[in-house]
Amino acid sequence: MNLALINSEETAVLDCLKAVIDPELMVNIVDLGLVYGIEVNSKTNRININLTLTSPGCPMGDVIVQDIENTLYRFYPSYTQTIQLVWEPNWTPDLASEEGKFALTEF
Repeated sequence: MNLALINSEETAVLDCLKAVIDPELMVNIVDLGLVYGIEVNSKTNRININLTLTSPGCPMGDVIVQDIENTLYRFYPSYTQTIQLVWEPNWTPDLASEEGKFALTEF
């Protein structure tokens, strides 16, 4: 996700999502590079997230999605949220931020 192209509302949602930790890798989903897109519409109170997982068979996928939903609800209780799992491009560690790559080497 190109962070230079997101607005302040989307940046705020992205910051909230840093609280969501992949329970297997113990790194937040933003620094892992799992968040492929965010769209926030404050006029219609909608948040749309395009997200991938480290693999299509990730056993913790449901837990991660539930944690995202709970986190967004805490910060944006009046917003409707849609979380769309996408598989292209495939996730690789190269998509992780520098912080995420460092955390992965520590794991």
